[in-house]
Amino acid sequence: LPHVMALVQNELSEPYVIYTFRYFLHQWSAYPSDSASSEPIGVIVCKQSMHRDLANRGYIAMLSVNKNWRKRGIASALVRSSIDAMKEDGVEEIVLETEFDNYAALSLYESLGFIREKRLYRFYLNGKDAFRLVL
Repeated sequence: LPHVMALVQNELSEPYVIYTFRYFLHQWSAYPSDSASSEPIGVIVCKQSMHRDLANRGYIAMLSVNKNWRKRGIASALVRSSIDAMKEDGVEEIVLETEFDNYAALSLYESLGFIREKRLYRFYLNGKDAFRLVL
């Protein structure tokens, strides 16, 4: 858990407390590691639950790849793997939020079929807006 927390806190702008990690990691997680050091090089944290008792919904809460390992398809592989696993479990939709100006993330998710559902103003603690994306 400390390695995952460090990776996310170093790479994402939103601060998270340990309880957030414990909650999501208990639900769902996947992370490849560097075989030389066994430290995670990327992490995706997701959950799956009934949304308003109507739809089986997947949610991607966090995705982070160490800067030294970017541009190698790791983020795409993590997202695809998570989508496949959630679909096998019967999700009807998958949602996530990302900062409105995180063009790399928007490009990644849109290349995987996500569409922008709406803009969420001042969504993050740093005051930035987000886009909610849906697959």
